[in-house]
Amino acid sequence: MSFLDLPEGLSERIMQCNSTYTVRFGVRLRGRMFSFIGWRSVHSEHCEPVKGGIRYAINADAEEVEALAALMTLKCSLVDVPFGGSKGALKIDPREWTPQELERITRRFTQELNKRGLIGPGVNVPAPDIGTGEREMAWMMDEFRRSNPTDVINARACVTGKPLSKGGIAGRTEATGRGVQFAIQSYLRDLRTTGLHGKRDLNRAAVIVQGFGNVGYHAAKFVSEEDGARVTIVAEHDGYVANHEGVSVEALKQHQLKTGSILGFEGATSFPGDMTGVEQPCDVLIPAAMENAIHDKNVSAIKTSLIVEAANGPVSYEADKVLRARGITILPDLYVNAGGVVVSYFEWVKNLTHLPFGLMERRRRERRNQTIATALEQMTGKKFPEDIRDEFLEGGAEIDLVRSGLEDIMRSTWARISDLLERQPELEDYRTAAHVASIRQIVDAYEAIGI
Repeated sequence: MSFLDLPEGLSERIMQCNSTYTVRFGVRLRGRMFSFIGWRSVHSEHCEPVKGGIRYAINADAEEVEALAALMTLKCSLVDVPFGGSKGALKIDPREWTPQELERITRRFTQELNKRGLIGPGVNVPAPDIGTGEREMAWMMDEFRRSNPTDVINARACVTGKPLSKGGIAGRTEATGRGVQFAIQSYLRDLRTTGLHGKRDLNRAAVIVQGFGNVGYHAAKFVSEEDGARVTIVAEHDGYVANHEGVSVEALKQHQLKTGSILGFEGATSFPGDMTGVEQPCDVLIPAAMENAIHDKNVSAIKTSLIVEAANGPVSYEADKVLRARGITILPDLYVNAGGVVVSYFEWVKNLTHLPFGLMERRRRERRNQTIATALEQMTGKKFPEDIRDEFLEGGAEIDLVRSGLEDIMRSTWARISDLLERQPELEDYRTAAHVASIRQIVDAYEAIGI
């Protein structure tokens, strides 16, 4: 069934990637020449620059990169961030190389991208993805700056997800996990939804998190420490750990950093080699690992009422149909994990304006709040409560403003999805509604430029 009345041929234009570049290059390491292959795909330039992460993965290929670039276009459109979609990958296992070797490889990759106009503040802005992080982004930024000495003033905006010392922004590392939290909150607060068995909060809700990398860790941390949820199971590639009363997320992360695995954690029971962690009963299931974590082989064993897609494509097409037929609600990846690109947008803006967030107004807000507190004390004859005074008077650090902006975008985006589904119940589910809302915005952009 078609839910969009598109001009003839436009749907094909939107589906196709504009360009995919394959780069092959050599780096002399360990006394010999090693050859590497990478890709950068640009899906749509209806908004520029284009935006998307670069992953280092041994199983990467051009088809995957194109699919992820298309997802980035839809994601940026859905949350109304002014970027087109792009994605990149380098076919490499980063664990096989020393940091010094990875730096040389990353800098050579950046040179190849730069020669083809595939990196730059106004054309194509990479970010971290699987196998990459702040370190790789700092290397790429520095190499771009060296290669473009006439554009050093804006060079920091050529990538996002950088360290704070290199022009990054507070809250970027946690952004996707924080967005997951805001997505769940937005769903629960919407009285048009069924909530969690009628509840409108996560207090004491049983949560299973699959994948304990950056996204899974932060999502688990925030829903447990701030929303009162019990993270009963954390699943990884080598098994899972369980504690019915709730796993201490921070302690588990420290254990993982120390040992390289979540298994053997004293605060939970370990199930090594057991891949059935996602199949245990829970209120909320957060798949935050790789694609197709829930598929036709295990979908019948899923026991939850709400799935929150923190990873890209964690539910296969066949599994999605089965879950919806069973009445299980799915919050789609297109919306749920958009927090990363939202805060990347904030970082890009910060780099181009050369002003930290809040610099021009923080002290004004502090003085205004002090005036309000003093007025209240004079009117009531009572002292302002000490336990909330400091927070009330605080003018807002950069991370507070970033979190506020991210929450606002996640809330308003949820309202768009939910409103559309209410107006067009034939869309049936949030995934379809999110895609329709996103594509309509892309269509409007194409028509505005005469395509």
